[in-house]
Amino acid sequence: MDPIVVVGSGATGVHFALSALEKGRRVLMLDVGHARAEPVLPGEPFNALKERLEDPVRYFLGKDFEALTLPGGESEFYQFPPSKQYVFRAPPNSAYRAAGFSPLSSFAAGGLAEAWTGGCYPYTNAELAEFPFGYDTLAPYYTKVAERIGVAGVDDDMARFFPLHDGLHEPLQLDEHSRLLMESYQRQKRTFNDKWGCYFGRSRIATLSNDRANRKACTYLGRCLWGCPTNAFYTPSQTLAECRAHENFRYVKQTCVSHFVFDASGRVRKLVARSLDDGSEVEFDVGTLVLAAGTLSSAKIFMDSIYRDSGEVIRLSGLMDNRQILMPFVNLKLIGRSFDPESYQYHQLAIGIETEDPRDYVHGLITTLKTALIHPVVQSIPLSLGMALRILRNAHAALGLANINFRDTRRNDNSLTLDVDRKDPETRLVIEYHPEPGEQDRINKMTRRFRGMLLRLGCIAPAALVHQRPMGASVHYAGTIPMSDKTSGPSTDASCRSRDFENLYFVDGTTFPDLPAKNLTFTMMANAIRVADAAFD
Repeated sequence: MDPIVVVGSGATGVHFALSALEKGRRVLMLDVGHARAEPVLPGEPFNALKERLEDPVRYFLGKDFEALTLPGGESEFYQFPPSKQYVFRAPPNSAYRAAGFSPLSSFAAGGLAEAWTGGCYPYTNAELAEFPFGYDTLAPYYTKVAERIGVAGVDDDMARFFPLHDGLHEPLQLDEHSRLLMESYQRQKRTFNDKWGCYFGRSRIATLSNDRANRKACTYLGRCLWGCPTNAFYTPSQTLAECRAHENFRYVKQTCVSHFVFDASGRVRKLVARSLDDGSEVEFDVGTLVLAAGTLSSAKIFMDSIYRDSGEVIRLSGLMDNRQILMPFVNLKLIGRSFDPESYQYHQLAIGIETEDPRDYVHGLITTLKTALIHPVVQSIPLSLGMALRILRNAHAALGLANINFRDTRRNDNSLTLDVDRKDPETRLVIEYHPEPGEQDRINKMTRRFRGMLLRLGCIAPAALVHQRPMGASVHYAGTIPMSDKTSGPSTDASCRSRDFENLYFVDGTTFPDLPAKNLTFTMMANAIRVADAAFD
């Protein structure tokens, strides 16, 4: 059999590859593959690291203090620690030019989801309205992913937005702050549902609450943000390790794919890459090519391939990303209380807001801040540093952060293309993004609604601290080569096979024709398995 060549080891690439391997196919995966370092003192809780590490400052803030967010810049309340910097390290010649967009890419073994927060939210039929299939088609694949990675979930008020599928296991223990918020919601449930169209419930998260296979359940060490040392929290590098155990799997890292070569009939014949070890050009024969490098990188490979063949510079429209609003708050009931660092650190609560059009559902997540980097919050308090620190010490257990996510749609003026120099074979990606008309008004209204809901729960969310993240910051990129019934323009059929090249498939967000407010990773993984079934059954 001709080899299946998968580009990228992110969440979609590894699940596509594992499905193909389970069908007895040969798979070659090409990847830059920056790897995570082994966790330090894996059995120790968060506070013990401060006491037992030889150089805790370097571990927590970095050799050059790169984990610091300095005053005067844009306020970000999610900051990646030094242990996650490998996720975003880029190879040479990966420059881009962007307007209205702040892109992130990953060349790590496991891709961007090595730094995700584990949210697993299936799309509803309404959210799949622009897709060539509905929830019933994806449901068995959601189950398959849940069984592979371990997803904690429960039937509660959020099930109206997160359809229930098989494969879920019991949720994790709630930390005290999250528990108090849920109890307050339950007492006022009718008001929240009827007045605001608002529902609270448990997040669906890719973290084990029970032992399974060779992975242990969460032991609440408080180290989630720094990289789970026990593998209870799922990352795609775990599935990559499963693939590497198959004899039909070959993994070639330190390899940066440039473009593919195709014949006159539109069949991909070879893949061209650059070795990062010595800079040499390497070619790989292709039976089936699967692009899973992420929307931006997959699109660039596609455009570069056409440019190198014909000199034509094409433009791909429809780029999407979820707008995110970060809203810090203080729970007045917890001021002066001590916080427990030995608890699950990412979001445990989800909020769903109904709208007139169910496709415009607004998705919220609540993270109660415990061992996250808190200096971005401190420096945002409009007081002296000393006073801000004193306030924070008394309010640490009371701190929370609401992450509000909005839907995006494909629009022609949001695009990717290439910046070319005829004298230089290297091209640069050009990204352009313009917000939808009326977006700011919708954001302002929803922000006021969230502040009102939090106040009802006994929480203060200062308006001055609300932060609107730039487009690109959520890293939920999609839409440039969509699944479509139409045959004009770059697109794929329902099985995500390119209409331009018969043996080319896309299994990342590139093919999504719409972008609901929820994190798309879970649906991308489910879709990747679906595509493998369609291609090789």
